[in-house]
Amino acid sequence: MPTRRGVALTAGIAASALALGTGAYAVLKPRLDPEDHEGPGTGAVTVRIRPGATAGDIGEILAGSGVVASARSFVDAAEARAVSHELRPGHYRLRAGMAAEAALDLLLAPASRVVRRVTVAEGMRADEVLRRIAAQAGLPLRALRAVEPELVGLPAYARGIEGFLFPATYEVEPDATAVDVLAAMVERYGEVARRLDLEARAARVRLTPLEAVTVASIAQVEGGRDADYPKIARVVYNRLRRGMPLQMDATVAYAVGRRTPRITARDLRVRSPYNTYARAGLPPAPISNPGRKALMAALRPAKGDWCWFVTTDPAHRITKFTDKESEFVRYREESHQNLGTN
Repeated sequence: MPTRRGVALTAGIAASALALGTGAYAVLKPRLDPEDHEGPGTGAVTVRIRPGATAGDIGEILAGSGVVASARSFVDAAEARAVSHELRPGHYRLRAGMAAEAALDLLLAPASRVVRRVTVAEGMRADEVLRRIAAQAGLPLRALRAVEPELVGLPAYARGIEGFLFPATYEVEPDATAVDVLAAMVERYGEVARRLDLEARAARVRLTPLEAVTVASIAQVEGGRDADYPKIARVVYNRLRRGMPLQMDATVAYAVGRRTPRITARDLRVRSPYNTYARAGLPPAPISNPGRKALMAALRPAKGDWCWFVTTDPAHRITKFTDKESEFVRYREESHQNLGTN
């Protein structure tokens, strides 16, 4: 039979164990049973997920913004569904007081992203690109035009942004600046140029990298179809090799600042290094922002003796090539008839 002291000692051990258990539960409860809201939440809360953020980081951001009740509830939801690797950086529109599962659903839904998309088409001029960015991304046109070229990562051989704002669709975050957007376009150009091995391939056709981009920019604007680009590049090289002026309407249109399928006699008198009727050789820089296929065409021109081409039917993007000036004259008359400019 235990002594009174023994009884007191046993009771003390039991009380201590109970106290320890209560303390351990208090410590472990947030992990074993984390606080969580119920339902879809209310109002609107915009949060930013930075690149490289883990599920734990995101949980802390959501909890700190009042979206979820606890970071742990969000982490548990992400781990239970094994979707942590699917969480992406960006700005997201969520709600206050959401269940962790509901918050996770919105972070995985593309429609929740707060982002504007800018689509730049092949052959657009730099100022046209800036206007497109201003219209679609909401950035001030004045700020875009004021960006210093040296801030956007242009290649050393570039003379400006013309030719290096690569055509593609870009996602513009709410806090992106004019420099950020233009730098992303130049970066995309750099990626494509590296994949095409542009600098080495330009040397094989006896061009500098800038000249290769310039030829691509001409082919992009003059060509009606993808198959035309390598042929137009060949016409350019054939005329250069024979000492013939390029006489490209697209370069004159660039010089006079218009988009037109018809060049007038007055246009041909414009005093500009881009007037390839009046000046020999290539223009000093690109006249548009070419896409990958036009760049490839400049580096891998088609084989042929053509020295002339005419887009005889612009509506159907039909271009004819020839090595005979008499055929060129006939094609030009056909073009005038289709354009109604006879």
